[in-house]
Amino acid sequence: MTKPITLLAIESSCDDTSAAVIRDGAALSNLIATQKVHEQYGGVVPEMASRAHLQNIVPVVGVAMKNAGVTKEDITAVAFTQSPGLIGSLLVGACFAKSYAQALNVPLIAVHHMQAHVMSHFIEDPKPEFPFLCLTVSGGHTQIVLCEDHLNMKVLGETIDDAAGEAFDKTAKMLGLPYPGGPLIDKYAKEGDEKRFSFPISDMKEYDFSFSGIKTSILYFLQKARKDDADFVSKHLNDICASVQYTIIRSLMKKLEKAADDLNIRNVGIAGGVSANSVLRLALQEAGERKGWNIFIPKFEYCTDNAAMIGVTAYYKYLKGEFADMSMTPTARATWHE
Repeated sequence: MTKPITLLAIESSCDDTSAAVIRDGAALSNLIATQKVHEQYGGVVPEMASRAHLQNIVPVVGVAMKNAGVTKEDITAVAFTQSPGLIGSLLVGACFAKSYAQALNVPLIAVHHMQAHVMSHFIEDPKPEFPFLCLTVSGGHTQIVLCEDHLNMKVLGETIDDAAGEAFDKTAKMLGLPYPGGPLIDKYAKEGDEKRFSFPISDMKEYDFSFSGIKTSILYFLQKARKDDADFVSKHLNDICASVQYTIIRSLMKKLEKAADDLNIRNVGIAGGVSANSVLRLALQEAGERKGWNIFIPKFEYCTDNAAMIGVTAYYKYLKGEFADMSMTPTARATWHE
């Protein structure tokens, strides 16, 4: 009987320490330790993130292994996030993964974080058929990715400046909302009028995005409004959040629909932290009904940074024998696509 492929996966690219156990492509466990220390600073502090990873990684891996019902003798290979991310955070995960793999004398697999976000769709059923078009939206990236198979992907378009998630978080900061602000904008927007205020959408070439303009527009809008009425934001918070969210989501869906139409692709999904946004999920569902798409939306636990997506990507790399040398080091940025 063939021994199952059991992978231990580590994700530590930013401020979440995560470990997962993947067996033959299915998640047996997926544990995430979120760092609360950054909330008081309005954003992630890299040095504090690194220290928190050092504190969390051993217990997180231990609980993930226990929840999966496996021991170190069951591990076939160890996977880790190599890029992109905060270099100090990446180093913690990489060093742990290397040490664990060396101690067990098993292969090491390096995974690109953004490729893993796309692969989050293959953790559980239903899984998309190829070709598959995925909009990956997070605090640091916004991309439209064409997937020909599990490891053959091409970025058709991406942001030329700020990411959609960053636009959400920076807007929240301007509104005086605590970090992370994106989910709060989604929350307050539910009670607001999305057409109350108008903000511009940058019309970039082909499938690219730009979100720096909307941030500047919101800044000037709030400065003028507060000059006339110091309590403007508190009076109109829900409408402001709804209008900002509407503009950002409309920008994302406009490019995604264009790419799907141009390439005649009917399998379409979203991934990344912003894919947890309720309006984006609804917009994709509505577009799917209107255009006859097969829609794929990850569970909430697989939208944010998590080790299960690292592990499932590593599983397909394991099948192809794509192992990493122990001398491989993490990098803040790296290319993984055509």
